[in-house]
Amino acid sequence: MKEYQWYPGHMTKARRMMEENIRLVDLVIELADARIPLSSRNPDIDTLAGNRSRILLLCKADLADPARTQEYIRYYEEKGIKVIALDARTRKANDQIRKAVDQACQAKIERDRKRGIVGRPLRAMVVGVPNVGKSTFINSFAGKASAKTGNKPGVTRGKQWIRLGKNLDLLDTPGILWPKFEDREIGIRLALVSAIRDELLDEEELSMWLAAYLEKEYPGMMAARYAREGETYDPVWTGEERLRAVAVSRNLCLKGGEPDIRRTARTILDDFRSGRLGRITLERLPAGEEEA
Repeated sequence: MKEYQWYPGHMTKARRMMEENIRLVDLVIELADARIPLSSRNPDIDTLAGNRSRILLLCKADLADPARTQEYIRYYEEKGIKVIALDARTRKANDQIRKAVDQACQAKIERDRKRGIVGRPLRAMVVGVPNVGKSTFINSFAGKASAKTGNKPGVTRGKQWIRLGKNLDLLDTPGILWPKFEDREIGIRLALVSAIRDELLDEEELSMWLAAYLEKEYPGMMAARYAREGETYDPVWTGEERLRAVAVSRNLCLKGGEPDIRRTARTILDDFRSGRLGRITLERLPAGEEEA
């Protein structure tokens, strides 16, 4: 992957704003992408949240491998983290989330009651990496367009308080990444789910990584989507050979018949992000956890 500046100045400001406002909230609602349930969790949030109650929402679960999503729910709940998988565009999980919020803040509610404080709204900070679906979740949860939404990382640049009825205030925050990836593939996975802006990426390299991953973890998926009848895809092909095969089968060629690799790469990425390729999770549980 080529070099790019992926930690812009507004993320530094966003982190500072979150640090200043964390003392105002009772609960942290963290959103992660169900397609990368490990790589989309910002490790800085653990430090930021301190000892506050936590809920983890696995967004875009309708695009992720459902069997692996259940594995990750078990994995996190065994660590004591309440997890809910959801498609943030629907309201199916809203009752479950409200119950989880009340349970997570039960101790705080009881303390207020003993002090004679009744009816004070709970306050929750909504956090996550860029483009994970925070604003979409808030709009669905609130039942109206309360927060700006977009399909690009960085749409929410400043804090926004949203009142949900009489009992809950949500603080929407900008998406933030962390300053350094120890594992290069974390950056690739984040790029594939659009947590890093497309114009900063090498789309051909991303699509080659994705095609190789699918051949290993979801054999036959690429051929089912792109191969003509009777064609087969060789699992030992290089990344460029896979892209060339897709280009030829989909007639994505330049003048003279040369495969248009750039256009093909963009097609594969779009098909993955939209779910047209299928329901895919881009990482497995840590070594040893699957057996456990």
